[in-house]
Amino acid sequence: MTDIVITEFMDDAAVAALKARYSVHHDPDLFGKPDELAQLVADVPALIVRNQTQVRGALLVGAKNLKVVGRLGVGLDNIDMEACSARGIQVFPATGANSLSVVEYVIGTAMTLLRGAYFANAAMLAGEFPKTKLIGREIAGKRMGLVGFGAIARDAARHARALGMTVAAYDPYVPAGDAWQGIEKLELDALLSTSDVISIHLPLTPETRGLIGEAAFAKMKPDAILINAARGGIMDEAALVAALKGGRLGGAALDVFEQEPLKADGAKLFAGTPNLILTPHIAGNTVESNGRVSGLVAERVMAALEGWA
Repeated sequence: MTDIVITEFMDDAAVAALKARYSVHHDPDLFGKPDELAQLVADVPALIVRNQTQVRGALLVGAKNLKVVGRLGVGLDNIDMEACSARGIQVFPATGANSLSVVEYVIGTAMTLLRGAYFANAAMLAGEFPKTKLIGREIAGKRMGLVGFGAIARDAARHARALGMTVAAYDPYVPAGDAWQGIEKLELDALLSTSDVISIHLPLTPETRGLIGEAAFAKMKPDAILINAARGGIMDEAALVAALKGGRLGGAALDVFEQEPLKADGAKLFAGTPNLILTPHIAGNTVESNGRVSGLVAERVMAALEGWA
Protein backbone atom coordinates (compact mmCIF):
# COMPACT_ATOMS: atom_id res chain seq x y z
CA MET A 1 0.00 0.00 0.00
CA THR A 2 1.25 3.48 -0.88
CA ASP A 3 1.64 5.85 2.06
CA ILE A 4 2.56 9.10 0.30
CA VAL A 5 1.73 10.42 -3.17
CA ILE A 6 3.81 13.32 -4.52
CA THR A 7 2.20 14.99 -7.53
CA GLU A 8 4.83 17.55 -8.55
CA PHE A 9 8.60 18.00 -8.49
CA MET A 10 10.36 17.61 -5.15
CA ASP A 11 14.03 17.61 -4.18
CA ASP A 12 15.59 14.16 -4.63
CA ALA A 13 17.13 14.08 -1.17
CA ALA A 14 13.77 14.77 0.49
CA VAL A 15 12.06 12.11 -1.63
CA ALA A 16 14.77 9.65 -0.64
CA ALA A 17 14.23 10.46 3.04
CA LEU A 18 10.52 9.76 2.65
CA LYS A 19 11.17 6.51 0.78
CA ALA A 20 13.50 5.30 3.52
CA ARG A 21 10.53 5.13 5.89
CA TYR A 22 7.39 4.96 3.76
CA SER A 23 6.02 3.63 0.50
CA VAL A 24 6.10 6.63 -1.86
CA HIS A 25 4.71 7.23 -5.34
CA HIS A 26 6.43 10.26 -6.92
CA ASP A 27 5.47 11.49 -10.38
CA PRO A 28 6.33 15.16 -11.06
CA ASP A 29 3.68 15.26 -13.80
CA LEU A 30 0.92 13.51 -11.86
CA PHE A 31 -1.03 16.77 -11.40
CA GLY A 32 -1.82 16.60 -15.13
CA LYS A 33 -3.20 13.05 -14.98
CA PRO A 34 -6.49 13.47 -13.09
CA ASP A 35 -7.81 9.92 -13.46
CA GLU A 36 -4.55 8.33 -12.32
CA LEU A 37 -4.24 10.83 -9.49
CA ALA A 38 -7.76 10.10 -8.25
CA GLN A 39 -7.01 6.37 -8.12
CA LEU A 40 -3.71 6.84 -6.33
CA VAL A 41 -5.06 9.12 -3.58
CA ALA A 42 -8.15 7.04 -2.87
CA ASP A 43 -6.50 5.21 0.05
CA VAL A 44 -3.30 7.10 0.92
CA PRO A 45 -2.87 8.93 4.22
CA ALA A 46 -0.49 11.61 2.84
CA LEU A 47 -0.38 13.82 -0.25
CA ILE A 48 2.39 16.28 -1.20
CA VAL A 49 1.68 18.95 -3.83
CA ARG A 50 2.87 22.25 -5.24
CA ASN A 51 0.50 24.82 -6.71
CA GLN A 52 -0.76 23.01 -9.81
CA THR A 53 -2.57 20.23 -7.95
CA GLN A 54 -6.10 21.20 -6.93
CA VAL A 55 -6.80 19.55 -3.58
CA ARG A 56 -10.52 20.12 -3.61
CA GLY A 57 -13.80 18.85 -5.02
CA ALA A 58 -13.97 15.28 -6.27
CA LEU A 59 -10.28 14.62 -5.63
CA LEU A 60 -10.59 15.50 -1.96
CA VAL A 61 -13.90 13.66 -1.54
CA GLY A 62 -12.37 10.53 -3.06
CA ALA A 63 -9.32 10.62 -0.79
CA LYS A 64 -11.10 8.77 1.99
CA ASN A 65 -8.06 8.05 4.16
CA LEU A 66 -6.22 11.33 3.69
CA LYS A 67 -4.75 12.68 6.91
CA VAL A 68 -1.89 14.96 5.80
CA VAL A 69 -1.28 17.39 2.92
CA GLY A 70 2.20 18.81 2.46
CA ARG A 71 2.38 21.99 0.37
CA LEU A 72 5.72 22.60 -1.37
CA GLY A 73 5.31 26.36 -1.13
CA VAL A 74 3.28 28.83 0.91
CA GLY A 75 0.12 29.68 -1.05
CA LEU A 76 -2.95 27.67 -0.09
CA ASP A 77 -5.47 28.79 -2.71
CA ASN A 78 -5.23 25.40 -4.48
CA ILE A 79 -6.30 23.58 -1.30
CA ASP A 80 -9.81 23.58 0.12
CA MET A 81 -8.75 24.49 3.63
CA GLU A 82 -12.30 24.54 4.98
CA ALA A 83 -12.97 20.99 3.81
CA CYS A 84 -9.60 19.79 5.13
CA SER A 85 -10.30 21.36 8.51
CA ALA A 86 -13.75 19.78 8.69
CA ARG A 87 -12.23 16.36 8.10
CA GLY A 88 -9.28 16.86 10.43
CA ILE A 89 -6.76 16.79 7.57
CA GLN A 90 -3.54 18.56 8.55
CA VAL A 91 -2.05 20.92 5.96
CA PHE A 92 1.62 21.87 6.16
CA PRO A 93 2.91 24.69 3.94
CA ALA A 94 6.65 25.41 3.75
CA THR A 95 6.33 28.80 5.40
CA GLY A 96 9.52 30.85 5.13
CA ALA A 97 11.55 28.27 3.23
CA ASN A 98 11.39 29.99 -0.16
CA SER A 99 11.21 33.60 1.01
CA LEU A 100 14.76 34.49 0.00
CA SER A 101 14.26 33.19 -3.54
CA VAL A 102 11.14 35.32 -4.00
CA VAL A 103 12.86 38.39 -2.56
CA GLU A 104 15.87 38.00 -4.84
CA TYR A 105 13.52 37.61 -7.82
CA VAL A 106 11.71 40.82 -6.91
CA ILE A 107 14.88 42.84 -6.34
CA GLY A 108 16.74 41.42 -9.34
CA THR A 109 13.79 41.94 -11.68
CA ALA A 110 13.26 45.48 -10.41
CA MET A 111 16.89 46.31 -11.11
CA THR A 112 16.67 44.78 -14.59
CA LEU A 113 13.58 46.76 -15.53
CA LEU A 114 14.85 50.02 -14.04
CA ARG A 115 18.20 49.76 -15.81
CA GLY A 116 16.69 48.72 -19.15
CA ALA A 117 20.06 47.82 -20.65
CA TYR A 118 19.34 44.10 -20.91
CA PHE A 119 16.80 44.28 -23.74
CA ALA A 120 19.35 45.22 -26.41
CA ASN A 121 20.13 41.81 -27.92
CA ALA A 122 18.08 42.24 -31.10
CA ALA A 123 19.47 45.70 -31.80
CA MET A 124 23.04 44.66 -31.05
CA LEU A 125 22.80 41.58 -33.26
CA ALA A 126 21.45 43.80 -36.03
CA GLY A 127 24.63 45.86 -35.87
CA GLU A 128 23.19 48.73 -33.88
CA PHE A 129 24.79 50.31 -30.81
CA PRO A 130 21.83 51.99 -29.01
CA LYS A 131 23.84 53.41 -26.14
CA THR A 132 21.97 56.68 -25.70
CA LYS A 133 18.57 54.96 -25.88
CA LEU A 134 19.37 52.61 -23.00
CA ILE A 135 20.37 55.01 -20.26
CA GLY A 136 18.39 53.54 -17.40
CA ARG A 137 17.85 54.28 -13.74
CA GLU A 138 19.51 53.29 -10.48
CA ILE A 139 17.55 51.50 -7.81
CA ALA A 140 19.12 53.52 -4.96
CA GLY A 141 16.91 56.40 -3.91
CA LYS A 142 13.75 54.89 -5.41
CA ARG A 143 10.65 54.04 -3.40
CA MET A 144 9.60 50.40 -3.11
CA GLY A 145 5.84 50.05 -2.60
CA LEU A 146 4.72 46.72 -1.16
CA VAL A 147 1.09 45.75 -1.69
CA GLY A 148 0.73 43.40 1.25
CA PHE A 149 3.13 43.26 4.20
CA GLY A 150 3.48 39.64 5.23
CA ALA A 151 6.71 37.77 5.91
CA ILE A 152 8.06 37.78 2.34
CA ALA A 153 7.23 41.46 1.86
CA ARG A 154 9.08 42.28 5.08
CA ASP A 155 12.14 40.43 3.81
CA ALA A 156 11.85 42.35 0.53
CA ALA A 157 11.71 45.59 2.52
CA ARG A 158 14.96 44.75 4.33
CA HIS A 159 16.74 44.01 1.07
CA ALA A 160 15.35 47.12 -0.62
CA ARG A 161 16.50 49.36 2.21
CA ALA A 162 19.97 47.79 2.08
CA LEU A 163 20.15 48.97 -1.54
CA GLY A 164 19.28 52.52 -0.56
CA MET A 165 15.56 52.42 -1.34
CA THR A 166 12.85 53.90 0.82
CA VAL A 167 9.96 51.54 1.49
CA ALA A 168 6.22 51.98 1.91
CA ALA A 169 3.60 49.28 2.34
CA TYR A 170 -0.15 48.79 2.25
CA ASP A 171 -1.75 46.13 4.41
CA PRO A 172 -4.89 46.86 6.44
CA TYR A 173 -4.54 43.57 8.33
CA VAL A 174 -1.09 44.18 9.82
CA PRO A 175 -1.44 46.28 12.98
CA ALA A 176 0.94 49.05 13.90
CA GLY A 177 4.00 47.75 15.73
CA ASP A 178 7.60 46.65 15.38
CA ALA A 179 7.06 45.22 11.87
CA TRP A 180 6.59 48.76 10.52
CA GLN A 181 9.83 50.26 11.84
CA GLY A 182 11.36 52.24 9.00
CA ILE A 183 8.42 51.43 6.69
CA GLU A 184 5.83 54.04 5.76
CA LYS A 185 2.31 52.70 6.14
CA LEU A 186 0.06 54.01 3.35
CA GLU A 187 -3.38 53.51 1.91
CA LEU A 188 -3.37 51.73 -1.43
CA ASP A 189 -4.01 54.77 -3.63
CA ALA A 190 -1.19 56.74 -1.99
CA LEU A 191 1.20 53.84 -2.33
CA LEU A 192 0.39 53.32 -6.01
CA SER A 193 0.77 57.00 -6.86
CA THR A 194 4.12 57.54 -5.12
CA SER A 195 6.09 54.31 -5.63
CA ASP A 196 8.78 53.75 -8.26
CA VAL A 197 8.70 49.96 -7.85
CA ILE A 198 5.47 48.22 -6.85
CA SER A 199 5.60 44.60 -5.73
CA ILE A 200 2.49 42.55 -4.96
CA HIS A 201 2.53 40.29 -1.89
CA LEU A 202 -1.08 39.24 -1.35
CA PRO A 203 -2.97 35.95 -1.30
CA LEU A 204 -5.70 35.47 -3.89
CA THR A 205 -9.06 35.92 -2.13
CA PRO A 206 -12.44 37.29 -3.20
CA GLU A 207 -11.31 40.60 -1.71
CA THR A 208 -8.01 40.78 -3.62
CA ARG A 209 -9.17 39.40 -6.98
CA GLY A 210 -8.83 42.15 -9.59
CA LEU A 211 -7.47 44.60 -7.01
CA ILE A 212 -4.85 45.90 -9.42
CA GLY A 213 -6.96 46.89 -12.42
CA GLU A 214 -7.49 49.80 -14.77
CA ALA A 215 -8.17 52.29 -11.96
CA ALA A 216 -5.02 51.21 -10.12
CA PHE A 217 -2.85 51.56 -13.22
CA ALA A 218 -4.20 55.06 -13.78
CA LYS A 219 -2.83 56.08 -10.35
CA MET A 220 0.71 54.75 -10.94
CA LYS A 221 3.65 56.84 -12.12
CA PRO A 222 4.12 56.49 -15.90
CA ASP A 223 7.65 55.18 -15.34
CA ALA A 224 6.80 52.86 -12.41
CA ILE A 225 7.85 49.21 -12.39
CA LEU A 226 5.29 46.57 -11.34
CA ILE A 227 6.13 43.05 -10.19
CA ASN A 228 3.64 40.29 -9.41
CA ALA A 229 5.16 37.14 -7.96
CA ALA A 230 2.20 36.52 -5.64
CA ARG A 231 -0.88 35.14 -7.38
CA GLY A 232 -2.49 35.52 -10.78
CA GLY A 233 -5.98 36.98 -10.61
CA ILE A 234 -4.96 39.78 -8.27
CA MET A 235 -4.03 41.83 -11.31
CA ASP A 236 -6.07 42.51 -14.47
CA GLU A 237 -3.69 41.26 -17.16
CA ALA A 238 -5.45 43.05 -20.02
CA ALA A 239 -5.26 46.35 -18.13
CA LEU A 240 -1.54 45.80 -17.54
CA VAL A 241 -0.90 45.18 -21.24
CA ALA A 242 -2.89 48.29 -22.16
CA ALA A 243 -0.86 50.39 -19.71
CA LEU A 244 2.47 49.12 -21.04
CA LYS A 245 1.50 49.50 -24.69
CA GLY A 246 0.11 52.95 -23.99
CA GLY A 247 3.32 54.13 -22.33
CA ARG A 248 1.55 54.59 -18.99
CA LEU A 249 3.85 52.20 -17.11
CA GLY A 250 7.61 51.83 -17.20
CA GLY A 251 7.79 48.03 -17.09
CA ALA A 252 6.41 44.91 -15.45
CA ALA A 253 7.27 41.35 -14.54
CA LEU A 254 4.71 38.59 -14.14
CA ASP A 255 5.59 35.29 -12.53
CA VAL A 256 1.95 34.31 -11.92
CA PHE A 257 -1.08 34.31 -14.19
CA GLU A 258 -4.84 34.05 -14.21
CA GLN A 259 -4.40 30.86 -16.26
CA GLU A 260 -1.68 28.50 -15.13
CA PRO A 261 0.10 26.96 -16.85
CA LEU A 262 -0.02 29.85 -19.32
CA LYS A 263 -1.00 28.23 -22.63
CA ALA A 264 -0.79 29.52 -26.19
CA ASP A 265 -4.25 31.08 -26.23
CA GLY A 266 -3.69 32.92 -22.94
CA ALA A 267 -0.21 34.00 -23.98
CA LYS A 268 -1.53 35.85 -27.06
CA LEU A 269 -2.61 38.71 -24.81
CA PHE A 270 1.01 39.54 -24.00
CA ALA A 271 2.42 39.41 -27.55
CA GLY A 272 4.21 42.58 -28.60
CA THR A 273 4.08 44.15 -25.13
CA PRO A 274 7.17 46.27 -24.38
CA ASN A 275 9.23 46.15 -21.18
CA LEU A 276 7.49 43.00 -19.98
CA ILE A 277 9.17 39.99 -18.38
CA LEU A 278 7.20 36.73 -18.16
CA THR A 279 8.40 33.82 -16.03
CA PRO A 280 6.68 30.46 -15.28
CA HIS A 281 5.72 30.78 -11.57
CA ILE A 282 9.31 30.21 -10.58
CA ALA A 283 10.15 33.15 -8.32
CA GLY A 284 10.20 30.92 -5.26
CA ASN A 285 12.03 28.04 -6.96
CA THR A 286 15.81 27.89 -6.86
CA VAL A 287 18.11 24.95 -6.24
CA GLU A 288 18.58 26.16 -2.69
CA SER A 289 14.94 26.93 -1.89
CA ASN A 290 13.77 23.64 -3.39
CA GLY A 291 16.04 21.83 -0.97
CA ARG A 292 14.76 23.86 1.99
CA VAL A 293 11.09 23.62 1.00
CA SER A 294 11.22 19.90 0.23
CA GLY A 295 13.16 19.05 3.38
CA LEU A 296 10.81 21.03 5.61
CA VAL A 297 7.67 19.50 4.10
CA ALA A 298 9.11 15.99 4.25
CA GLU A 299 9.90 16.39 7.95
CA ARG A 300 6.44 17.73 8.76
CA VAL A 301 4.63 15.04 6.79
CA MET A 302 6.66 12.25 8.43
CA ALA A 303 6.09 13.68 11.89
CA ALA A 304 2.35 13.91 11.24
CA LEU A 305 2.17 10.34 9.95
CA GLU A 306 4.04 9.09 13.00
CA GLY A 307 1.65 10.95 15.28
CA TRP A 308 -1.35 9.59 13.41
CA ALA A 309 -0.03 6.02 13.60
